[in-house]
Amino acid sequence: PDKMEGVPESAKALWANAHVQHLTSEATGDTEIPEMNPEAGPWRITLDIPSYSPALSHLPDRKLREHIYMAYLQRASGINGNKNNVPLIYEILRLRSEMAKMLGYENFAELSLASKMAPSVEAITELTNLIAEKAIPVAKKELAEITALARQKGGSPYSEANLEKLEPWDVNFWSERLKESKFDITDEELRPYFALPAVLEGMFGLVNRLFGVTVIAADGEEEVWHPDVRFFKISDTESGQHIASFFLDPYSRPENKRGGA
Repeated sequence: PDKMEGVPESAKALWANAHVQHLTSEATGDTEIPEMNPEAGPWRITLDIPSYSPALSHLPDRKLREHIYMAYLQRASGINGNKNNVPLIYEILRLRSEMAKMLGYENFAELSLASKMAPSVEAITELTNLIAEKAIPVAKKELAEITALARQKGGSPYSEANLEKLEPWDVNFWSERLKESKFDITDEELRPYFALPAVLEGMFGLVNRLFGVTVIAADGEEEVWHPDVRFFKISDTESGQHIASFFLDPYSRPENKRGGA
């Protein structure tokens, strides 16, 4: 429990539930599964982004953050034996290059852009450089602020004598502390304002104002692959004519659907 000091209730609940779900998946016969206990644990932190991200942002134990960060960084890499995806990545790159040349393109980037709005690889490079030119000085300034706060509040482990610069597993943690100190607000306090129904309502309202279309929930009209999946129809606001439909699958599922998918 000491390692969880200052961790938001939502994160502890997520990790405690992950532990119970893991025990349930591994259980056989009459195995008794304990009830979830967010306050006392046990907790299970996975490398799925909804689990990993709050760990890097809130766990006060620096060594634990380092362990989780390195596990995330090295997943499916050369040090993971039969889970090493590096040869597959090189094979994918080779096949993409081969396919692009067969279709008359210089490289896969050109092939990818053939069906997208960006006019050329050069235009993307130019935009990337422009963003970097504006963003890097701001990022350096913010990192200096974060570092100063860590040295001020973090004690001896973060002193210049013991730490030349913040490590990657320190940045998110102290960035969160800086936000809390500057704006006197935490992610947990913001969470109720970004509940999924509120986000969808705001997003669909924006789409209506920008494009003149209405998004209508049509749950039950089509078969879905998971109970969490929802179905929506898009219609022209003025005429009411049906234009398109889409499925919304908003939650990650560590066993078969990563965060962001």
